[in-house]
Amino acid sequence: MEFLRHAYRRLAELARELAKFGTIGAVAFVIDTGGTNLLRFGVGLGPLSSKVFATIVAATFAYLGNRYWTFRHREQSGLAREYFLFFVLNGIGLLISLLVIGFVTYTLGLQDALSYNIALLTGTALGTLFRFWSYKKWVFLPGTPPDGPAEAVPGAPPSRPATPNSQVNGHMYLLNKTSEENAPPPGPR
Repeated sequence: MEFLRHAYRRLAELARELAKFGTIGAVAFVIDTGGTNLLRFGVGLGPLSSKVFATIVAATFAYLGNRYWTFRHREQSGLAREYFLFFVLNGIGLLISLLVIGFVTYTLGLQDALSYNIALLTGTALGTLFRFWSYKKWVFLPGTPPDGPAEAVPGAPPSRPATPNSQVNGHMYLLNKTSEENAPPPGPR
């Protein structure tokens, strides 16, 4: 029964994060796609540079939204570290989009707005999958557990309270333990 409660809590937490990430992503998507199309077809920039400039603006918005709303409950490991990693990972996501756009535009030779936007949407979708995974893994780290007893995880070995230890003659001895628990391992000396 405890396993089901734990699984439900994890699933509910993931659903909340995905909903918030999706909301921030939707607004960033409008900034990115609208900005890319404005720069590409309104201003006349190239297909790749339009995407780069719009992505920089959208990524800045997404960082702030994800840091201060989606993942605000996660540990803050330093603004400079997070910001740097966020933009490196966004750069990889951007590279994924640029590869798709470049393939459609330059390899397939499709220059029309419809082909460009299909490539833009495909690249954005692939980049978004990478970004969600990578943000959780490297940028917005899990929060530290509050002080107090930790919940048991089903299937995990029981945790032992921290016990002071001492090392003598190459053997580790736990203080406040019986002599049987502190006996050196059998074998040649």
